[in-house]
Amino acid sequence: MIKEIGFIGLGTVGQHMAANLTKGSFNLTVYDRNPAAVAELVKLGARAAATPFEATKGRDMVIVIVSAPDETQVIFPGADGALAGLDPGTVLVDMGTHSLETTMELADQAAQRRLLFLDAPVWGTKEHAANGLLTILAGGDSSLISRCRETFAFFGLNIIHVGDVGDATKMKFVVNLVQAELMVALSEGLVLGEKLGFKADKILEVLDSGGVASPLFHAKGRSISRGDFSRNLALKYVQDQLLLVQEDASQSGLKLPVADAVVGVFAQAIKDGRGEEDFSAVVKVLRK
Repeated sequence: MIKEIGFIGLGTVGQHMAANLTKGSFNLTVYDRNPAAVAELVKLGARAAATPFEATKGRDMVIVIVSAPDETQVIFPGADGALAGLDPGTVLVDMGTHSLETTMELADQAAQRRLLFLDAPVWGTKEHAANGLLTILAGGDSSLISRCRETFAFFGLNIIHVGDVGDATKMKFVVNLVQAELMVALSEGLVLGEKLGFKADKILEVLDSGGVASPLFHAKGRSISRGDFSRNLALKYVQDQLLLVQEDASQSGLKLPVADAVVGVFAQAIKDGRGEEDFSAVVKVLRK
């Protein structure tokens, strides 16, 4: 039975995942380099850890959701790192989005320490996380995934077993690519429609009525029409993920011309200082 949970990474999505876990009958211990984020979870009943080691020692399950390579390097090495605190038999769940190389390295280190490892990146925005509606792409042993489903259900609506360790990271690349391309397609459609004299609401009404209708178009289109680019999924993180897709495609000898063009649009948005805004802010590049 999973009772003691360590949680590392209280970013835009992670803080809401952890907050939802406080609603269960778990003993939750959290760590993040941002003291304010930790303090918010303590208010909800979680315990604060001073180091990753302290967050992981003696836990039944440890969830880690960090994305940037530098954050991963800070957390895992050394005597105070997360891996050093994990006891054999602990379930280690990597829910961040990394390169495939990083995922497999973590899996190898987990095996050396006789841990139970799941490659389980999450897909969704801050709102999905807050409402327990994330999609969890799980790679690993099916019996271990079944054991974790009750815990994951506190923040995830869809838990999809996609294969072995590493396969979930690969599937997340597919998701990230399609999501970013759809956002640029929507942005181009809105900009073109506006130039042709239509209001954004009318364009979205038409798009919602036919075969291209999608939840992303519906939600992001209306936030764009309101001029609301408050961060739900940071543009800089989407760009980071696209670069991982490009890297993997290159290693596979695969050419993705649309992806290359989309990376260019996101890169320009970063250059324009939009990195901390929601990824829908790529429309601003096209409106120049």
